[in-house]
Amino acid sequence: MEIFKFGGLSTQDADSVKRVSEIIKANSDKELVLVFSAMGKTTRQLEKFIYSAFHNKPDFNEQYQLFYDYHFKIINELNLNDNEKIAIGNIFNEVKKYCNETEKNNYDFFYDQIVCYGELIASRILSFYLEKIGLPNKWIDIRNSLITNNHFREGVVNWEDSNFLIRNNFLFEKNQNNLFVTQGFIAKTKEGFTTTLGLDGSDYTAAILAHCLDANHVTIWKDVKGVMNADPKYFDETIMLNTLSYNDAIELAFYGANVIHPKAIKPLQNKNISLEVKSFFTPKHKGTIINNEPCEQKITTYIFKINQVLLTISPLDFSFIIEENLRDIFDIFSKYYVKVNIMQNTAISFTVSIDNNETKLPDILKELNQRFKVESVQGLELITIRNHNQQIIDKVIANKKVFVKFLSGNVAQIIAK
Repeated sequence: MEIFKFGGLSTQDADSVKRVSEIIKANSDKELVLVFSAMGKTTRQLEKFIYSAFHNKPDFNEQYQLFYDYHFKIINELNLNDNEKIAIGNIFNEVKKYCNETEKNNYDFFYDQIVCYGELIASRILSFYLEKIGLPNKWIDIRNSLITNNHFREGVVNWEDSNFLIRNNFLFEKNQNNLFVTQGFIAKTKEGFTTTLGLDGSDYTAAILAHCLDANHVTIWKDVKGVMNADPKYFDETIMLNTLSYNDAIELAFYGANVIHPKAIKPLQNKNISLEVKSFFTPKHKGTIINNEPCEQKITTYIFKINQVLLTISPLDFSFIIEENLRDIFDIFSKYYVKVNIMQNTAISFTVSIDNNETKLPDILKELNQRFKVESVQGLELITIRNHNQQIIDKVIANKKVFVKFLSGNVAQIIAK
């Protein structure tokens, strides 16, 4: 049994849906669980819609219509039948009804209850289209199988409950259904409220399912041929990494490589389940294989994280930065589920780089300023280089203003502009 995970770009229009369906058809002799993200850039579109709905903005109906029209254009081009259109239309009605009838006093809670519809609608469309081309399947709402705590937008998985439900809901029976269609990214609490696993959490969903179902293999289908040593947006010449160890993949994901979700590797490593990252454009070509075999070749890798904020935090009384200060700072970061990308401290100050989240940053700065003197610099980038030398570092930072440089073993991290 295998898990296939398809991201938003793989289903961004009708032609893409057809391409993905051919990949599934070519593998229909296998027992498969298909995990789908929202189509195209639906999550970004929904975030605008959610913001407008929560704050009662006048463009609420316009944002909803964009969401609706985008999907129904794909539905019409796929020639889904009237009953299928009605079924999907009813899901859209749920979205609007929820927005109109729900109290809006907790943004993260409200966000999760709405953003989930991107995955629910995408997976329904794919399920109907697969039936249409002769691939019977069972559609499953993953929220009835994947349970988290009440940390909305960053749900922590309840492994015991989820394992029991997944094993009971995803049952492959001999000579019966061998194809399940479900969603990534979303889950629910024990009380029945929708939660999400963090941005781009569909990879994590695929890994959770693989772990609980003892899958043989996981494939993440991307628009790139595998894991590259650098983002082609920044480098003209890049190298595909043919193999990676679990530990190398965890480190790359931790430092911000956007090919794999940071939490997706460990559940696979714990059961020695291999992962392949490959292109839906060239499905017959091998991608990057991630497993427990160490990678002998040490290729230099470059990871760029843009839109960084550098905070330099000092006590108001000009005293030293001590353990109590650090505890207070990290309590604030923890409250807002902020990941620190790099940190450095001196006797009188503590410097950190975090992602510039426009909805969280003002509140974070407000709380920090109540206890500390805070200087912030925005619009920076974090550059992480693995397997570096000084010549490589000098080349990367040429013509850049460097704010922080941190070297540890084979890893260099630089905050620059």
